Amino acid sequence: MNYLFRLLFLLIILLGCTSEPTLIFSSEEFTEAQLEICKTEVCSSIAINYPKASGDPFISEKINSAISNYIIQGLFLGDDSVPSAKTIEQAAKDFILAYRDHQPDIPTDLDFGGYEAEISVQESYENEQIVSLEGMLFLFTGGAHGYGGTSYLNFDLATGERIENANLFVNYPQFEAYAETKFKEAHGIPENDNINANGFWFENDTFYLSETIGFNENNLIIVYNSYEIASYAAGPIVLEIPLTEVVPFLDSNLL
Repeated sequence: MNYLFRLLFLLIILLGCTSEPTLIFSSEEFTEAQLEICKTEVCSSIAINYPKASGDPFISEKINSAISNYIIQGLFLGDDSVPSAKTIEQAAKDFILAYRDHQPDIPTDLDFGGYEAEISVQESYENEQIVSLEGMLFLFTGGAHGYGGTSYLNFDLATGERIENANLFVNYPQFEAYAETKFKEAHGIPENDNINANGFWFENDTFYLSETIGFNENNLIIVYNSYEIASYAAGPIVLEIPLTEVVPFLDSNLL
């Protein structure tokens, strides 16, 4: 009886341990109203929403750092290749000060039409091996229209490291060839016709995968942001391929 009791107790402990997720994501937000410099003066509009990972500190710290870096880079308007800001708050402050540097006579009207920044990061897919986060950025810094785009951050949940696109696939060139076939099908381009037959801008008339590759529950998603392969007016070009078709090309450790 004592042996059975110990066995049952051990089983309960093991089940309890395996049921807890490695990471938990909570929702965070940041706006210009949180900055001290905006308490008494009119500021450009900033709206940021993003997930924050908690749980395993080794893994969550890496993921949170990558999310933070994506937001900081998105707000960066400087001439240097790397922003000096180390936090989202500092990056937001620098974004606001950039407008003030460019526009010394700032109206006091709250609707003064200054710079705008909207950044959203949200979880689009997760299993036991990976999590895919979709980042969406829109900036307006003057001119006829704003600019922005979509990015994907894919992470290995065992290490917290970002997964490079090439490492998503067993054979990257083989998947690229398959994606070209799907792209032509989606845009009515005959198999043997030039990839730019419908007015796309692929360099050297050669298909290539975008750097923006991620996942949702049903599909692998490839996004060509504005100006990558078509005009701004065309908007982003999105190719979705069902996961059921993609699985043979993917690293078996991921899906």
